[in-house]
Amino acid sequence: MFESIYTAAITPVQFFMMAGATLMAGVIYAWMMSFAIRSSKRFFLVTALIPLIVASVITFVNGNIGAGVAVGGAFGLIRFRSAPGSADEIAAILVAMGAGIAFGMGYLTYGVIIILGLALIYLLLSKTSIFDRSDMALDKLLKITIPESLEYGGAFDDVFEKYLAKVENTGVKTTGMGSMFKLSYKIRMKDAKEEKAFIDDLRTKNGNLEISILPYTENNTQL
Repeated sequence: MFESIYTAAITPVQFFMMAGATLMAGVIYAWMMSFAIRSSKRFFLVTALIPLIVASVITFVNGNIGAGVAVGGAFGLIRFRSAPGSADEIAAILVAMGAGIAFGMGYLTYGVIIILGLALIYLLLSKTSIFDRSDMALDKLLKITIPESLEYGGAFDDVFEKYLAKVENTGVKTTGMGSMFKLSYKIRMKDAKEEKAFIDDLRTKNGNLEISILPYTENNTQL
């Protein structure tokens, strides 16, 4: 049960057994992960096929050093151009590739355990409250544009003290050919309903230049 189905020479029956088991496990895994991370249909299709693709490559490269070098060189020439995926999507693809290696070596039981076992572990962990940082949704990214003549050090401290429960300076840069500065802060409002009043008070200090308040994420912290 836990031994490889392959013999010294791979037969068509062995290959199709591997392909069927791999494709079935890949489809079930992709279905589970697509619902878990609410991903797209394209993610489902790619994740379902990756185990079989990797397994097929491993099947015919296994034990053949020359073929392994050739496949490695071919993959090295490929440049993948796609939108950056989330950490969940990247992890799901890596699991699919890892299971594909086990399937490709003929260890069907181990492949099923890896791909479906890790999917179940992910689902269970995602439903628990461990490391749940829902309070981070309260954090906002404040960007303020000010004229070059304004000394920004401490210029907004009174407004921040009035409206904010937390504030952290995350960066400063020049803009408009050096005629203005753009300040960036990680903030948390005392009362979300006072956001408009907060912006109005800031506008009186920055000469009515651009001000934006955005949800705070690691991807939008750059000025």
